[in-house]
Amino acid sequence: MITIYLKQYNKIIRNADTRLFDELGYDDILWIDMMLPTIKEQKAVESFMEIGLQTQQQVEEIESTSKYSENENAIISNSNFFVPTGDSFVVEPVSFIISNEGVLVSVRTTESRTFRETEKRLQMNYRSYSTGYHLFISLLEVRIDYDADMVELVAKQVASLSKAINSEDAIDKQVLHRISALQESTMLLRENIFDRQRVLSGILRSERFPNDIYPRLQLMIKDVNSLINHADFSFQRLDYIQDAALGLINIEQNEIVKIFSVAAVIFLPATLIASIYGMNFRVMPELEWAWVLPNGWTVPVGYIFAIFLMLFCSGLTMWYFRYRKWL
Repeated sequence: MITIYLKQYNKIIRNADTRLFDELGYDDILWIDMMLPTIKEQKAVESFMEIGLQTQQQVEEIESTSKYSENENAIISNSNFFVPTGDSFVVEPVSFIISNEGVLVSVRTTESRTFRETEKRLQMNYRSYSTGYHLFISLLEVRIDYDADMVELVAKQVASLSKAINSEDAIDKQVLHRISALQESTMLLRENIFDRQRVLSGILRSERFPNDIYPRLQLMIKDVNSLINHADFSFQRLDYIQDAALGLINIEQNEIVKIFSVAAVIFLPATLIASIYGMNFRVMPELEWAWVLPNGWTVPVGYIFAIFLMLFCSGLTMWYFRYRKWL
């Protein structure tokens, strides 16, 4: 799909007919926005602009030169945009080309709030977007605002997770999964903001942009640096939360091991006594201990003595543990 923004009758008009390229010149077109363009649309734009569009592989490269570069015919910039998908984000690369005549060409693969918001601003105050340079800077400004919203969203999720962990005595796998997901989102967000920083640095070094743009760039650089600091703080806080969660898990495991250890020690004397009386030696006086009651019943005193001795030793061990405050 292609959308052509025309400068006609002192306003911006949208059109999707590529045949306009045969009738209009560079001065009539402000912005050519392409989302999942067809081969025919790509060739029509390349023929009109007399430049080659970026391939998907070129757009996804991470080198600084691939993020921002200039040649004799145009300025080429590739930037990653975050697209929310439920509780996580997907990174979508977008390619921008600005011709020497000030026509902006954008190539993307998905719908984005950034482009919708920029289009609204363009329609409301078209006089502020006299060239594609101004429109490109406005796109970056809107994108940075949304980046700030996402940094704030991640920070709120981290704070909520921290509060939940502090109020719980037990940590399950779901909490660790949430921490891992937030760490992944924060890392992607940091990379996305660093990508914006490289693009802005390239623009600051350029001499092709109008002079009224550079003061806005200084403010945008400050905003980006502030977002990087906030993202770093969230990432560090997640590390602390992860360490706290793992510490609580270790405490739980230690308590379980402690219970089993204490149980084993408590029953150890009883096990020892049972082992002694289970040796089956011929001479074992306790086997002969018995009381004969007047009614003729025989009470096995040796058996009762062994049981009592087991209970007494186990109780004595438990009392000693409590006395030493090990329980």
